[in-house]
Amino acid sequence: MNTVDALMFQAAEPGEGQRWSTWPATIPTERGPEPRPDWLVTSAAAIDTELGVVKTGKEANLDLIERAIPDAAPDVPGNAVLLAAKRYRGSEHSDFHRSSVYTEGRGIRRTRDVRAVAKGTSFGRAVARVQWASAEFDALSRLTELGASVPYPVQVHETEVLMEFIGDGRVAAPRLAQQRADAAELRALFHQVMDFMRLLARSGLAHGDLSPYNLLVHHGRIVAIDLPQIVDLVSNPRGFDLLHRDCVNVCEWFTRQRLECDAEELFGELVGEVGF
Repeated sequence: MNTVDALMFQAAEPGEGQRWSTWPATIPTERGPEPRPDWLVTSAAAIDTELGVVKTGKEANLDLIERAIPDAAPDVPGNAVLLAAKRYRGSEHSDFHRSSVYTEGRGIRRTRDVRAVAKGTSFGRAVARVQWASAEFDALSRLTELGASVPYPVQVHETEVLMEFIGDGRVAAPRLAQQRADAAELRALFHQVMDFMRLLARSGLAHGDLSPYNLLVHHGRIVAIDLPQIVDLVSNPRGFDLLHRDCVNVCEWFTRQRLECDAEELFGELVGEVGF
């Protein structure tokens, strides 16, 4: 800890709904890829403040937090930032479920963990939650390195993934499903979605659950979210079925918006792009 951080610790203490930044407690493999954005707050003197729930779900909640250095100028990069905290539900909840179709081809190292997950025991569900948080962080990290339009993954710790908050102020960016765009805007969004799907296919991947509900639109830019189920098209025997479903989901929505899209044609194009 440097002198500045030490002085900050003396001057401030976390209050209700706050905690010290968890960044110093993470190890390098639990942090986002380099080069890291200049807005990232890495000071040990920073405090995380809970600002409320962005979205609730059966498997995880998305909360908004501010990570900031007390009394530091908030408009200076590295002093304060809003982050999205995706928190997979704790062991007191029993509704965590993800279809095994996504996890075929993935490995779990410890035999005990494999048995527990398969049996759905409370321990197995706890293991699964940590695995899904790690899977989402790993997917975001890999796609960030590939240049895909996804939130930057800040860090992961147990069942919590901290990532870039996509929105303006404290208001999250709308989903593609909420858009009422004119023909030119719609065409531009369509091409961005196609570019995202091509980028994944060239890397041997598919989103696996792509729809207008997990694509955000921020100032005309498509940002893909909800990625823990990302599928390896080579190792997962259902990979191409899931890729086909992604194509159908996307094309059905754009077709309803009166922009022509042929799911079978798109699927064939993406299969041709798949890198093995």
